[in-house]
Amino acid sequence: MIPTGVVSAARVSHDSARVDDLAAASPESQRDGVARLLSVSEIEEAYVLSTCNRVEAYVVGPDPAVGRATLEEFFASVDDDAIVHADHDEALRHLLSVAAGLESVVVGEDQILGQVRTAYEDARTADGIGSMLEPAVTKAIHVGERGRTETEINEGVVSLGSAATKLAAGDVRLDGATALVVGAGEMGRLAARSLAEDVDELVVANRTVSNADHLAAELDVEARAVPLAALSSVATDADVVVTATNSSEPVLESAHYADRDSSDDDAAAQVIVDLGQPRDVDPSVASLSAVTVYDLDDLESITEETREQRADAAREVESMIDHEFELLCDQYKRARADEVIAAMYESAERIKGRELETAFSKLEDDLSPEGREIVESMADALVSQLLAPPTKSLREAAAEDDWSTINTALQLFDPHFSGNESFSPSAIEREGDVRVGPADDD
Repeated sequence: MIPTGVVSAARVSHDSARVDDLAAASPESQRDGVARLLSVSEIEEAYVLSTCNRVEAYVVGPDPAVGRATLEEFFASVDDDAIVHADHDEALRHLLSVAAGLESVVVGEDQILGQVRTAYEDARTADGIGSMLEPAVTKAIHVGERGRTETEINEGVVSLGSAATKLAAGDVRLDGATALVVGAGEMGRLAARSLAEDVDELVVANRTVSNADHLAAELDVEARAVPLAALSSVATDADVVVTATNSSEPVLESAHYADRDSSDDDAAAQVIVDLGQPRDVDPSVASLSAVTVYDLDDLESITEETREQRADAAREVESMIDHEFELLCDQYKRARADEVIAAMYESAERIKGRELETAFSKLEDDLSPEGREIVESMADALVSQLLAPPTKSLREAAAEDDWSTINTALQLFDPHFSGNESFSPSAIEREGDVRVGPADDD
């Protein structure tokens, strides 16, 4: 299939919205988000990336207006000021930048690449990936892998988990400390591994205790697992708490600190870093004595320091993205040309087969098996030699955005091509975007 339609995207992310906006934007699941987008009749493909720092939606539709309207409805629960829209070229290039880690809170962090992959699998399962988004998302994953293997973009602080550890270390001495990690998912795992390098004891609390057990067993520190129901018995004793769950409601509340007197000035200091989205920590916890609560918005100082340290590597990755984006555009163009070329060869093969059948019926008594092979070989050679020049011309036309030539070839060789469709540049191309696929002429 020829890649058709226009890519439109919209996002709510840490650099345009606060945690509350991110919570409002989050779908029940990435698959559910894709299904919602595909429920719009004119949307052909959809991809949703939902993490604690961003919710991004990409759709393929017949024109930018349909895509934008669909995405506005998808993010209807979010304030308009928190939503960033992008059309085609900008959307595709942004996806490459996301996978490379340049758009992350912690520039170059590794986790986002795995999240892009998971979102890709979720979108495929929901039938959201087609001829437009397949090359785009796989190219993004390739760029993410290249950036991390060929540059130093992920040296040092490599995740929000390690950023949380560094933030906590500014308030509490980690050497000899006890840490509590609430949540045994990917973010909780990263936080636990980072904390385990410094603290003496670590407790993992999770709704599914077996998952917490597995995580505790992986750590090079004294560690144990407890269920969420046991938070009251472990929360007060921790020096550092990092929460990272997918719960829709707070999991850590002031009731878990019943033994801590809110007026006790001698209470041991505790730092809580809430990585949840929506928030894992009830606001009332911040009023407890000697408890300091940080959330995703408070990681800015750590992430800005990391951004400055990785500035040179980021420029290398930017150049890499420029190059890979051009290759992606060329890939779309080749796909369009190859589809037309295939139609041309199919038309020629039909004619060849019909004429060979006519000739053989007339020469049936005069032609040996060897003679039939010679005639068939000659017919094959004629087709190949006659179509070689137009094949070259069509590929050159696609590379040069000469869609009038492609359009004419389709009318000549594709029996299903109505002539009402066109490969000429669309309105969005005249505005600076590259349309990938047929458009209606205005």
